Amino acid sequence: MKTQTVRAVNALTSHWAGHAAADGTGTVFTAAGVWPLLALLADGAAGPARTELEEALGIPADTAAGAARELLTALDGVRGLRAATGFWAARDVLLEEAWSAGLPAGNRGTLTGDEDTDRKALDAWACEHTDGLVEKMPVPLDEETRFVLASALTLRTRWIQPFEAWPTEIGEGPWAGREVQGLVRSTALLDRVRVARAPGGPVTLLEVVGDGGVDVHLVLGEPQAPPGRTLRAGIAAVTREIPSTDASLLPEGNPGPGLEIRSVRSEHREHRLVVRTVAFEVEAEHDLLDRAALFGLETARDIRTGHFPGISAEPLAVGSARQSAVARFHSEGFEAAAVTAFAAAAGGAMPRERYRVRQAEVGFHRPFGFLAVHRTSRLVLAAGWVADALPSEELDDAAKEAEEAAAWAELDAEERDGEERG
Repeated sequence: MKTQTVRAVNALTSHWAGHAAADGTGTVFTAAGVWPLLALLADGAAGPARTELEEALGIPADTAAGAARELLTALDGVRGLRAATGFWAARDVLLEEAWSAGLPAGNRGTLTGDEDTDRKALDAWACEHTDGLVEKMPVPLDEETRFVLASALTLRTRWIQPFEAWPTEIGEGPWAGREVQGLVRSTALLDRVRVARAPGGPVTLLEVVGDGGVDVHLVLGEPQAPPGRTLRAGIAAVTREIPSTDASLLPEGNPGPGLEIRSVRSEHREHRLVVRTVAFEVEAEHDLLDRAALFGLETARDIRTGHFPGISAEPLAVGSARQSAVARFHSEGFEAAAVTAFAAAAGGAMPRERYRVRQAEVGFHRPFGFLAVHRTSRLVLAAGWVADALPSEELDDAAKEAEEAAAWAELDAEERDGEERG
């Protein structure tokens, strides 16, 4: 992935984080699903709409379509990650050949004008390309919809080291007194935890390593820190815009939120990191036009005139821009999906403890952020805020376990096919 594009997408993620998690409710969003669509629109825009889209993208409009295609191709090549695009236009929309030819490879379809027929087709596409995690295309449809431009991102990764899961009662904080699905594990790799000193206060980050090219970072700020500020600090740390200090170099005591480091007696020579967190599931619906300026859509949403002569000679405006997203974090792994659509309108015996070692314990037992990050490029694929943990009774939800098992089996099959082809 090109460094310029990664930086541009991460910048949009950071800006969005300040708004998406502002009210402290659980959420998940992916700028990596929005940015390529904005880039394709910018390629066909003119006037103020083109200027605003360029500012939101962070790159020139005349290079945007190529950058979008390269990004989507790179994303689809990451193990455990699927990326897809779709485009559907009304039969009578005459598209500019240059713009149409520049669309990424993907589904091309026709809008019939019949709402039920078109809705079924678009929902089926969203469901198929997210393995059922997102069941509906987040776009309104009527006879006036001129075209729909959509992206779908689906991520599934297994932990290199699974957690142990059991019911856990939280002792303090907003979740005090609740029995939740606790996750626990320990490792000799102390530096999976680090602390960053951001301008708004310190944040503690835990890196949970996946078996493919994507890891998930949990981000904990001070108890009273705004969620958006905590997420933005986490993004700056994982993208290495601000420095962070590994746990092996931190002083004993409580050097970061939720983190305790001390010297203990042990039968083993290795240092130890004990992680305690919770399973979670978050879903969110985002109307991008509620923050039109953030996405460069302030002018483009004005239906009184056309803004995309490079797409069609017909006057076109952005009638809707929405994203549906979901993320699940459990003992075996992580999965997330998002569909974004734009519509154009007209965790014995006492051993002999011979060694003194460093032990770090980190706990995520109050609201925190999470970031799914491509390990090589540092592209943030998904971000979100966990306002609630899964209750402990969901440990016995046989239906959900069966669904997850089927999904993992499908992923294994895909990986075997890839290895055979390789």
